[in-house]
Amino acid sequence: MARKNLIGISDSSMPRHETPALNERPIAGLVPQTRSSSPVGGITKTLGSITQKMERAGDLERQLAEGKMVIEIDPALIDASFISDRMEMDGVELAALASQIAEHGQQVPILVRPHATAKGRYQVAYGHRRLAAVKQLGIKIRAVVRELSDEQLVVSQGQENNARANLSYIERCLFARRLEERDFSRATIMAALNVDKQALSKMLIIMRQMSLALVQLIGPAPDVGRRRWMELASHVENADVEALIGALSSADDYQTLSSNDRFQRALDLVTTQKQKPRATTPDIQTSALPVTIKKTATRSTFVFDSKAEPGFDDFVHQRLADLYAEFKGKPTA
Repeated sequence: MARKNLIGISDSSMPRHETPALNERPIAGLVPQTRSSSPVGGITKTLGSITQKMERAGDLERQLAEGKMVIEIDPALIDASFISDRMEMDGVELAALASQIAEHGQQVPILVRPHATAKGRYQVAYGHRRLAAVKQLGIKIRAVVRELSDEQLVVSQGQENNARANLSYIERCLFARRLEERDFSRATIMAALNVDKQALSKMLIIMRQMSLALVQLIGPAPDVGRRRWMELASHVENADVEALIGALSSADDYQTLSSNDRFQRALDLVTTQKQKPRATTPDIQTSALPVTIKKTATRSTFVFDSKAEPGFDDFVHQRLADLYAEFKGKPTA
């Protein structure tokens, strides 16, 4: 009887019968990975998975910052633009827009930016009407979130309104005035309204001649264009504005008049009103400067000679805020 190798020492003289390795040949070029008994392989895979997730999160953040993604936001977290571009919202049109969104969904997202001072909140660049309609429906709003400077916000806001053509002429004039009051450059205002320098000058002249209270009382007057507003402004400049506002607002049918009709009523009243006499103060020519000052009883107008000194008007305009601050800080005599 053959004696068994009880100790387990191999005998070199004995033939070796090795068991063939399973899957000895890789299938279709697939090289099987050696399974490691060490935990390092599992940790490496886990770290790789975390890295991929971080990269995907970073990609999402970049896409959000660049405005390449549309997300849903609670309307309660969104504030209006810091500059209003609309005098009033038509209730009937707003209800129709809400009904359309309820039936077909919000087809066009609004544009917002992260709020400059309130963390976790947003500020609208454009889409105020869609925001108001969605608030009525009590649903989330689809929005593009993008980092915007103040200049980029107002340009986006104005250009969207220009594209949709849903602001009246006087609302555009008001928008221009509010931008000017916040010291935005003429270039930014022209870009926001998509107008040239001459058209912008006419808008601002109208707003200087008109009473803001009267404009608010009349409303947006969507059917009234530049020429008729210029006509009204030319009359209002020398009219008794308080009497005009009183006559317009106290009329029995004032509440039932449309904004277009209120404009016509104001124009009729001012043209029949006895005009106040113009002040006869002579023009003041500043010595050695290309500026003439025209004074009336209620206002002063600086007229720059652009032919004699081109660009001097813009130079002064850019420094008005500093001049006003210096004036306010000047001790009373």
